[in-house]
Amino acid sequence: MWEERLLKLPFYVFLMGMGSLSMLVPAVYGLASGAVELGGLFAFCAGLFAFLTTLIALASNSRVPQLQGRNHLLTLLAGFALLPAMFAVPFYQALPATTYFNAYVEMTSAFTTTGATLFDDPSRLSPVLHLWRGLVGWMGGFFMLVSAVAILAPLNLGGFDVIASADIREARGKGVAQYSSSGAGRRLLRTTVLLFPTYLGLTATLWLLLMTQSVAPLENLVHAMSTLSTSGISAHPQGFADQNTGYVSEVMIFVFLAVALTRQPFRPTSSIPLARRLFEDIELRMGLLLVLIVPTALFLRHWFGALEVDELVNFRAALVAFWGAMFTTMSFLTTTGFESQAWDQARDWSGLATPGIVVLGLALLGGGVATTAGGVKLLRAFALYAHGMREMDRLVHPNSIGGSGLGNRQFRREGAYLAWIFFMLFALSLALVVMAFAITGEDLEHAMTLAIAALSTTGPVAQIALDVPLSYGELSTGAKAVLSGAMILGRLETLVIIALFNPEFWRR
Repeated sequence: MWEERLLKLPFYVFLMGMGSLSMLVPAVYGLASGAVELGGLFAFCAGLFAFLTTLIALASNSRVPQLQGRNHLLTLLAGFALLPAMFAVPFYQALPATTYFNAYVEMTSAFTTTGATLFDDPSRLSPVLHLWRGLVGWMGGFFMLVSAVAILAPLNLGGFDVIASADIREARGKGVAQYSSSGAGRRLLRTTVLLFPTYLGLTATLWLLLMTQSVAPLENLVHAMSTLSTSGISAHPQGFADQNTGYVSEVMIFVFLAVALTRQPFRPTSSIPLARRLFEDIELRMGLLLVLIVPTALFLRHWFGALEVDELVNFRAALVAFWGAMFTTMSFLTTTGFESQAWDQARDWSGLATPGIVVLGLALLGGGVATTAGGVKLLRAFALYAHGMREMDRLVHPNSIGGSGLGNRQFRREGAYLAWIFFMLFALSLALVVMAFAITGEDLEHAMTLAIAALSTTGPVAQIALDVPLSYGELSTGAKAVLSGAMILGRLETLVIIALFNPEFWRR
């Protein structure tokens, strides 16, 4: 009886409850590490918000929503817009030198896995606050995973409008993504139970591997959480690129960043072996191909520039430069934003002082569908590529039939059409956000960089794409407000926002 009542609670009540319980993690860490005051503050906030959540649960227990699709989309929007307001309370109380609005922007950046920090000097934040930032980003990544499978997939949004319908039918057959067979709470709970062990296990595995290279447990934990959530948050006082732990740690992170290129590790309902699914996955192939092509282009440019200067080749410098370009490419393609320790050598080797167009393009392209990565998504780009190749074939063979089955034909036509619509909507959103930043006083170069960083959820791109790193902390209040809205829009994608205006979602 109690279980049925809990499952009937609105989705936002569960979100508030999980957010309240998560505050106990920095509370325990603060008390254990000697930061008693901060630990007590987080414990108090956890109790306060747990009490408020209980009151809201009691008040909404008898309410039965009728329009599941509309309510879930509204909950997604409200979750990314309002939950950071709750997360910002202990952050603001622990850091009285800042304003509550700055704390809200910081938590919005973390929860949307953007990683655009307002604090240029990480030493201003205590280890407890660094842990809280990393944990909020980690929860935001998992929230997006659950939402993609349990909410966006059955509504054909978030990239599922492009893929073959077999994945959605498979999920519905397992009772994961079906609206009519079970209530909202039951479906979301089942999805959480299926995905959380994999998400937690991958994070714990990476943390333990990083611990073999460094004795900084907190920094390694935050880096592990940031890698799986692609938030790009670092707890190191000088940032990720200056941690000086060697390239072995980067190799470990590089391997786990591949999870953001494909949704296959988070498909436990599939009966096909994981190795086969990874081998046949189009997104993973395309992502790894880009990770090889971009560094190779930067690497070969060294010799094109050296034709006039008779320079001897340094094999070790060449190897270090190639790895720096390769890791940074993977990081920005997955919208994480970690910069390799060898990135400076890679830039010097290629002769490009600030290859900003490269990292901006990678961030815009983004990772895989139903992953924690942002951006346009690799599968949409492949759908347009496949459609273009098909049109070229038709020029030579006008009467040919494309595809080997109904699923492939649907992907080539409807998938490419919807992908093109999304590209146009994304370009329109980018133009509007650039205009909004320009109204707040930013010049065109800064406005464009900020818009791409927010819409692709790749905050660190502002520190690497320009000649002079852009400081989020120096933005005006209006620019920070635009940044917050753009980060939420980029995390949810434009199609999700437009779907809320679809009359079908509001008809009873």
